[in-house]
Amino acid sequence: MKDELTERQWERLVPLLPPQKPVRGRPAKDHRTVVNAILWIARTGAGWRDLPTDAGVSWKTAASRFYRWNESGTWQTVLAELQRDSDQEGEIDWSKHFVDGSSIRAHQHAAGAKGSCQEDEALGTSRGGFTSKIHLKAEGYGKLLTFLVTPGQRHEATMFEPLVETGAVKRAGRGRPRLRPECVVADKGYSSDRIRNYLKSKAIKPVIPLRSNQGRDENFDREAYRERNKVERLINRLKQWRRIATRYEKRVRNYSGMLTLAAAVLWL
Repeated sequence: MKDELTERQWERLVPLLPPQKPVRGRPAKDHRTVVNAILWIARTGAGWRDLPTDAGVSWKTAASRFYRWNESGTWQTVLAELQRDSDQEGEIDWSKHFVDGSSIRAHQHAAGAKGSCQEDEALGTSRGGFTSKIHLKAEGYGKLLTFLVTPGQRHEATMFEPLVETGAVKRAGRGRPRLRPECVVADKGYSSDRIRNYLKSKAIKPVIPLRSNQGRDENFDREAYRERNKVERLINRLKQWRRIATRYEKRVRNYSGMLTLAAAVLWL
């Protein structure tokens, strides 16, 4: 099985992972082998038990480390640190952010998490069938800043405010995390007085086209809106990971972990 990460990517990632700990009586599987196995699962959409024998690690070890690091917030920390480093290098565009949503078909085995209901696990029924929905916010160059996962029938506009209010990027030293862009670009589905008034209260310019029954906006920034395809391309890149394009996880926290891991690789 080929490595999923290049040498340069691994050099950036390894300092952000937990220290390699020895196991009593035998050496622990090194992080790189395990991470490559986890990435293979995420990219191919295969079940854990289908991990190839040439992966160099058992499926139980790969699954255990993925879930353990997900519970401890390791994947979230990795993504946050990569974003912080990129911001230090001036590689995050704060002039505009893009928001959008996309339905994710849920596999039938994603249902039935013990002791929970579908709503709690962000599963529902929409026109696309049994689905979840990811709500994304991308920075001006098209890289993922943050996301939320809801049941598939949830309209994107209902998650606009919590989406804009999450995804702050830490700064070096004691500076306050940076959160708000100069403008937010979104499609007509987000065109409402509530959203426009909310953005105005935060001193953020809305770049959202009016619907046909809402009149005409003479100050609409068409040039900025033309760049909205960046968030659509981001969604397409994320869905190249089959474990993202189809939801197999019963627990929303585990699906979110897969999504966070895929986003971290894109930042790498």
